[in-house]
Amino acid sequence: MLQDATFWVALAFGIFFLLTFKKVGALIVGGLDQRGAKIRQELEEAQRLREDAEKVLSECQKRQLEAEAEAEKMLAYAREEAARVLKRADEDVQGAVKRRESQAMDRIAQAEAQALIEVRNTAVDIAISASRQLFAERLAKNEPDPLLDRSLKSLAVLLN
Repeated sequence: MLQDATFWVALAFGIFFLLTFKKVGALIVGGLDQRGAKIRQELEEAQRLREDAEKVLSECQKRQLEAEAEAEKMLAYAREEAARVLKRADEDVQGAVKRRESQAMDRIAQAEAQALIEVRNTAVDIAISASRQLFAERLAKNEPDPLLDRSLKSLAVLLN
């Protein structure tokens, strides 16, 4: 068997196969290890990115909650301010109505007083005119009139 060429070819082929398999196996295992390390590194990077994204998301949610709270505060303040402005406007309108009503009442009182003065002046003018006419008629007839004397005296009292 040592002299058989087939044996030596088979042995050489076996040694060659073992050496080649060892080298190729080491290359394959090295490639697989390298690929596994790369995948592990990518997974770690993905995990880190996920944690960063979760952190950013929680910060954004926190900011959103703060913004919503601030918006609620602003809305409440705006409602309060609107109520105050409305109340102040209502008070201003009521004050203006009262002032105008007071002014109107004053004008009416002035108009009434003026009308009363005009009526009195007209009545006095008519009374004086009637008295003159009666007095002129009495003078023309040369008769004394006691009614005229009393009217003139009462007229003097009324005019003072």
